[in-house]
Amino acid sequence: MSDDLRSEETTNPPQGEGLQDERTVTFLRFGVGAIGVLLPPALPFGNWLADEVTGRATGGYWPASMSAAYYGSTRNIFVGALCALGVFLICYRLDRRDDRWSTAAGVFALGVALCPTTPPDPSGLQRTVGVVHLVCAGLLFVMLALFCLYSFRNPRSAQPARVATAYLAAGVLILVALLAAVVTGLSGFGADWTVRPVYLCEWVATWAFGAAWIGAAVELAAGRGGRAGSLPRQAVGGGVRSPEAQT
Repeated sequence: MSDDLRSEETTNPPQGEGLQDERTVTFLRFGVGAIGVLLPPALPFGNWLADEVTGRATGGYWPASMSAAYYGSTRNIFVGALCALGVFLICYRLDRRDDRWSTAAGVFALGVALCPTTPPDPSGLQRTVGVVHLVCAGLLFVMLALFCLYSFRNPRSAQPARVATAYLAAGVLILVALLAAVVTGLSGFGADWTVRPVYLCEWVATWAFGAAWIGAAVELAAGRGGRAGSLPRQAVGGGVRSPEAQT
């Protein structure tokens, strides 16, 4: 085999090697988005439903934060949703940059699920685990905001300007809501409200990334036009495979 041929195979690996087809990417995007949209209302509703079924008073079914659901009736919903989110993100493959971002975000999601937030009257170990939980949660939202700001907005495509603007707005909204959640949490503002400001800020951030990922799934599905294919992917040697190079 000649050196030129070896070089060409390194730049353009055989079709299917390291690639995800468009349908898989679409499903993973929709799965991430669906979790973001459904989780915030599912936690208070699940607490209310559990109280109704067991005959307990239903006055305190709103958790202080989404993470506080770990100590309520919807702990399994919260942990299961975050684990599913982590798996979807780790399995997501598009190009080298997005692969790294999605893998990091998936690890952070699993960290949020497996390291519970600090409970009332915590021990020293529980405080440490709670700090890990907060760090993972913050980094997860930041990584998901980066997808909205840089990955889903594609200036090299025929993406309408309004779509790019929507992704930009979602990314900014995630970061602003995250900052607001930190400020309200540290200041104790609204701690006596039925619906805590921290939960509302987390709800806004979660819905923002959920809507963006569902929008990205719909956009990809519409662009495919019903034809199964492979997305362009950055090759090992630094080149980018175009759809024409895959055929």
